[in-house]
Amino acid sequence: MLSQDLAAPTKPAQAAPTGDADNPHLPLELLELELSLEGFAGGEQGFREAVRKAAADAGGEFLFDLPAQGLVSDCHRVAVIRIPAEGQTMRVVLAMLDDDRAEIHLNEPDDATEHLVRFADAFVDVLQRLPEQARDA
Repeated sequence: MLSQDLAAPTKPAQAAPTGDADNPHLPLELLELELSLEGFAGGEQGFREAVRKAAADAGGEFLFDLPAQGLVSDCHRVAVIRIPAEGQTMRVVLAMLDDDRAEIHLNEPDDATEHLVRFADAFVDVLQRLPEQARDA
């Protein structure tokens, strides 16, 4: 299933200041996203749907999720989403399901996960080049 928002051209993802829900300097769009994930009831399937809904509610898009083993420590799955940032850019954010499959944590990409941002940018670029009928499939 592909996001309808992928048709709009965007600039490459840019890393933004890091933070969490307890950090008063957390960018507003990330704070809203964190708050929308607070009702998460747990589980792997629930993770995907909770992140997909939270991204859509924030005006963003769910790109993909994958097992986190070997990518991120203390994490079972990682979802890559894009949310609006300042101007017309989109920010890549990682939603991580903890090993207990009970909580979702939002993280900004860092040196250890920068390869996921590059992959997400390439993924979006390919999807934008597909004919509209293929994106809606």
